[in-house]
Order: sequence, then structure tokens, then C-alpha cells
Amino acid sequence: MLATHTRTEATLTLRNGEQVLLTLLIPLALLVGLSVLKVVPLPEPRVDSVTPRVLALAVMSTTFTGQAIALGFDRRYGVLRRLAATALPRWLLVAGRVLANLLVVAIQLVVLGVVAAALGWSPAASGLGWALVFVVLGGLAFGALGVLLGGALRAEVVLALANTVWFVLLLAGGIVVPLSALPDGLAEVVRLLPSSALAEGLRTALVEGTFPGWEPLAVLVGWTAVAGLLATRTTRLT
Repeated sequence: MLATHTRTEATLTLRNGEQVLLTLLIPLALLVGLSVLKVVPLPEPRVDSVTPRVLALAVMSTTFTGQAIALGFDRRYGVLRRLAATALPRWLLVAGRVLANLLVVAIQLVVLGVVAAALGWSPAASGLGWALVFVVLGGLAFGALGVLLGGALRAEVVLALANTVWFVLLLAGGIVVPLSALPDGLAEVVRLLPSSALAEGLRTALVEGTFPGWEPLAVLVGWTAVAGLLATRTTRLT
């Protein structure tokens, strides 16, 4: 049942044109554009600095924005209520969504990695393990935030708010613009956001090949715990 539910959720996501645009096409365009065009000042080779940030964006797009919108509309059309009335236990409904998101993220990382390699990307092999850890933690943090948003508000509000948050975090959340390029006061605030923690963690692991440090790790774990706790209390089936 878990395998079937996971496959169904992943297939529905990949068949949705808007979801594919958000989760794959936009990150691909940013990967190529920021690597080739000198829009944002970055150290050379640019693709080495751009790729970890685009991978962070891909994780955020799938586990937060995509999941929040899908959950909001599933509630609106009564999908969750109908599934809850079937033989599927509640834990399996949640686990199926989580695994489906991880499957989509894995596809994203493979596609983006292949394109980045074609552009000259060469990640530090010693940091691949830590990069995987941060991808999983980032997925959990943004997944909890996505459930918190999509499980409590009306579908139309979720759609507008999720896209707005995605756009704000993309431009001012430490993804496109690195912390070093932000004003000191703003940088200290952005440092505590999950988008910045994930992007900086992946950059340190894949560029420098070292442990990113306890601060970004603690930020992701903290957001996961707080958002997860709130989501369990506010999520509604309808």
C-alpha cells in the first residue's frame, strides 16, 4: 500500500505542468543563467557556487511550495477526507507523501547535477555525505512548513501565499543572493531562515568539502520541530 500510494503521489506531481515548471524548469533556467551570465557577483568557477544554491531551491520548491499547494487543493476537493475513510492508515498517508516528495527531489537532483556537470561543475567528493544530510533535513524542514501552510488555510490563500514566500526566499532568503552580499543586519536575520541554512550548508559541503557547521544544522532541525508541532495541531482534512 505504501509503495502504491507513493507512486501515485509522485506520478500526480510529475504530470502537473505547473509543478514541473516550479520544481524543475525554473531551477534549470537559473542554473544555466546564473552560471553563464554575471548577474550576481560570485567566485569563479561560477557553476560551483550556483549549483548548491539551485539544489536548495529545488528542494524548497518541491517540499514546501508544491506540497503546500497540492495539500490545500486536496483538502478543498475532499481528497484527504475520502482517503482517510479508506483502509489506508493515517501514518501511511503521511509517509506516502513524504516518500513521493523525496522521490521527486531525487529526480531533480539527478537532472540538475547532470546539467551542472555539463557546465563544468565538480563537487568536492568529501562533502557529498554532508550534502545528502542537508538535503534530507532541508526537505523535512520545508515539508513541515508546507504541511503547516497547506493544512490550515483555504486553497486560494495557500496558492498565493506559497508562491509569494517562494519568491521572497528566492531573492532575499540566501539562495540567489549569498549572505556575504547582504547588508549586515539583514544577513543576520536571513541566516536564521531554512532557505539560507540549506543553501549555505550545501555550498560548504559541495564547494569546500567540509562539515557546514552546527548553526545551519540547528536552524533546519529547529524549523522542522516547530513547524511539525504546529502542523499536527492545525492541519484539517477539509
